[in-house]
Amino acid sequence: MAQYPFLSDEWLEAARAIRAEYGEGGVPIAHSLRMNLVISDVPFGDGTVHAHADTSSGELVLDTDHLETVDLTVTLEYAIAKAILVEGNPQAGMQAFMTGKIKVEGDISKLMALQAGGIDPAAGEVAARIQAITE
Repeated sequence: MAQYPFLSDEWLEAARAIRAEYGEGGVPIAHSLRMNLVISDVPFGDGTVHAHADTSSGELVLDTDHLETVDLTVTLEYAIAKAILVEGNPQAGMQAFMTGKIKVEGDISKLMALQAGGIDPAAGEVAARIQAITE
């Protein structure tokens, strides 16, 4: 199986294809959040990725570029984003937040509310497959 750098165009395409295989029907995300991400120290391109996460449809949509209207903006380093989003390591995120390595502008309560949502039974399998394509 091919591996790609996290957040590269190739990685995004492969991750979308994996998620599409599972289609709709998972547990809907109960809390609506529109969040821009500024990811620094990226080992390709100009060193910064501008991305967004949007759960307003009931599903998590993660893509590049920023949304015009958001609840918050999160700025973090590539390694921390990879630990949280690919490796599923919430402790890395908490430690980075507590030490000031994650900056949050906007309504942080919306971000915290996501933790109370239901668990999608396919999420673990999707996460494992996405982790397998990540360098």
